[in-house]
Amino acid sequence: MPTPTEYPSTNRVIEFRDVEKRFGDKTILNNLNFTVDRGERVTLIGPSGSGKTTILRLIMTLETLTGGYIYIDGQPLVYEQRGDKRVPVSKRQQKQLRTRIGMVFQQFNLFPNMTVMENIIEAPIHVLGKSKAEARDRAHELLEQVGLPDKADAHPSELSGGQQQRVAIARALAMDPEILLLDEVTSALDPEVVDDVLQVLRNVAATTNVTMLIVTHEMSFARDVSHRVMMFDDGGIIESDDPETIFTNPSNERTQKFLSAILRNN
Repeated sequence: MPTPTEYPSTNRVIEFRDVEKRFGDKTILNNLNFTVDRGERVTLIGPSGSGKTTILRLIMTLETLTGGYIYIDGQPLVYEQRGDKRVPVSKRQQKQLRTRIGMVFQQFNLFPNMTVMENIIEAPIHVLGKSKAEARDRAHELLEQVGLPDKADAHPSELSGGQQQRVAIARALAMDPEILLLDEVTSALDPEVVDDVLQVLRNVAATTNVTMLIVTHEMSFARDVSHRVMMFDDGGIIESDDPETIFTNPSNERTQKFLSAILRNN
């Protein structure tokens, strides 16, 4: 099991500072503060609607930040503070920071009209400026890594859900991200293929130093790969600790009840 001493403790790669997110009158995140260090793997757990996926979508700038600040490598992602004012950062800075972040979604979000190879090389060529040959070589390596070396010319419709999700993981890794966001990546899969996808991600965790922020209900996976687990409820963190402590001796009664219900249903 990983220990927090395996990553630098003073090298923050993600920071949420006084973050608020509201949808109309409904507050999803309320004055949220937390940090993730470089190379750290942090899993967010908690009931549906507690704000976990919203956190990932804010980092990807897929949702608008209502209040507060998000920093990537110490640089403001959406807003910065100038004097006593909160002002938007430039689109150029936001785009540059976004290239450091990869995300794998619940739904695979592959381009149906493109082959597997085309799906993987699209962003490295057009966003990172890689040559087609370099992008294809890397894509072949990643398809080998996710166990699909013979699917380069297939279209998504020819693949199972588990295979599509493994392609989506390869596509995210093709951008060589510093940060990998995983949003319930097995929730849309048939139970018999869940382990295949999770094993791919276990291998990524074991063989790279990519920072991971994970939302999952797969508690055994969270326990295996995480340095830290944070329990969310009512828009905030109610408990944060190493996996062993969270899963065997949680201190918060809400965490105890949530884990009891999840583990009973698994």
